[in-house]
Amino acid sequence: MPTIKDVALRAGVSVTTVSRVLNNRGYLSEDLKKKVYSAMDDLNYRPNELARSLSRSKSNIIGLIIPHVSHPFFGELTSHIEEHAYRNGYKLLLCNSQQDKHKELEYIDMLRASRVDGIIMGSHTLEVEAYRQMNLPLVTFDRRISPEIPYVCSDNYRGGVLATTLLINKGCRRLAHIGGHPELNILSVLRSEAFADTARQHNLPHTLLHTDNNSFDVGAYERLLAQLFNEQPDVDGIFAGSDLIAAYALKACRERGLRVPEDVRIVGYDGIALRSLLALPLSTIRQPIEDMGKLAVDLIIQQVHGGAVHAEYILPVELEEGATT
Repeated sequence: MPTIKDVALRAGVSVTTVSRVLNNRGYLSEDLKKKVYSAMDDLNYRPNELARSLSRSKSNIIGLIIPHVSHPFFGELTSHIEEHAYRNGYKLLLCNSQQDKHKELEYIDMLRASRVDGIIMGSHTLEVEAYRQMNLPLVTFDRRISPEIPYVCSDNYRGGVLATTLLINKGCRRLAHIGGHPELNILSVLRSEAFADTARQHNLPHTLLHTDNNSFDVGAYERLLAQLFNEQPDVDGIFAGSDLIAAYALKACRERGLRVPEDVRIVGYDGIALRSLLALPLSTIRQPIEDMGKLAVDLIIQQVHGGAVHAEYILPVELEEGATT
């Protein structure tokens, strides 16, 4: 493996000069940079990122821990985070926790050992104290785990009100909501609270169904929908806690010969791009996914540079009506 000394010899400069080029320190002429980069290409030299981070106390790497990268929302979110981080001179280390406490802890240890500049958390299975002990810039998604740790989320309660009100205004009178477990430490539970509050305000019967502690188990969505149609066969309005759940609701209706929106109306939540591929364009509450991803990166960078950040960042949502209502 070629070393920085080999590059210096090849370029006819000092090791210090090569280091300055790699770290972009001080005045460097374009001719000098070209000479060093040409030597690196000739030798197929690749800098040791960890060694560079040790020397400058900054790695320009951000860690991202999410529950499931295969989930469409987290897939889109990750894409926006990576792109915005890259445009600001940062690279991303992606970790897929699968809601496993031990796996999440191992990833946190790995990210700290890799000297990342900060961590964006979309998965939280550990105790709050474990996050305080990281001593790193931290931003969470849809989780309010400590007054000292900033979080980014959409206006979940407002979204729940918009979705439920739309169903009611369309004539639905037997409502149901399917979402994540209410005891999980996630702010998306406000969607179900808004659903129940709005239904009660209109004196309408309503059903709340939720997954177990794994909010991303697609098999659970099908079981809950089967339970819903068996116990409440006259349900005519479904507010799903995500667009993915809404897609399964649409599938369940089709399998039972129910017409959407004539027999059952469906509203999702997230506004993922894949919803346009469904048999019917999905009505949804659109989160500003791109803006949320960019904001999370900006908050990490601000903390890296010693800037002050607020604890709470709640972004507005929009109702986008499709063919399912």
